[in-house]
Amino acid sequence: MTPTDLQALLTQLTGDDEELAVAAADKITAMGTQAFPDLFILLESSDPNRRWWALRVLSAVPNPEVPARLRDALKDPDYTVRQCAALGLSQQPTVDSIPALIETLSDDDRLVARLAADALIAIGGPAVQDLIGALESGPQSAQIEAARALAVIGDTRAIPAMFTAWETGSALVRHWVEEGFDRMGVGMQFFGP
Repeated sequence: MTPTDLQALLTQLTGDDEELAVAAADKITAMGTQAFPDLFILLESSDPNRRWWALRVLSAVPNPEVPARLRDALKDPDYTVRQCAALGLSQQPTVDSIPALIETLSDDDRLVARLAADALIAIGGPAVQDLIGALESGPQSAQIEAARALAVIGDTRAIPAMFTAWETGSALVRHWVEEGFDRMGVGMQFFGP
């Protein structure tokens, strides 16, 4: 594909026609890393729509350069861009992303926080200790997402912290802890009379 073709696709990607943008995103994704320099420039745009589309394409290209860009975007002022970044990190999970995702569990936008938890679930076992920390001492909104993530991951290392959270947490934390215990086969046998 020529540079002129790429520029035409980038124009469609960032235009007002969503159908054309989706088609352009698929074609740019197929180009792989060839489009990275232009996509990285779009990430610096003042227009959140341009940043969102750049992240959407980058998320679909497995490459070690991408997770760092997605992590940076977790701090974007626009919540839709943060949503796209968190979703992208669930598609390209890396251990290096754990600290940024843990911090994002308390994002003001609850969908961003939920998508960050989904990315931590995709990372799995390596995220458990940090999730336990968020469950034990994070803000209440982060505790809920940490409990959900731990419930889905199902790592038995979390049982003591989950038990404490069941005793002291909110109704949603208790719900996710119970769900996690059921998934782990612990059930209510853990709780004495």
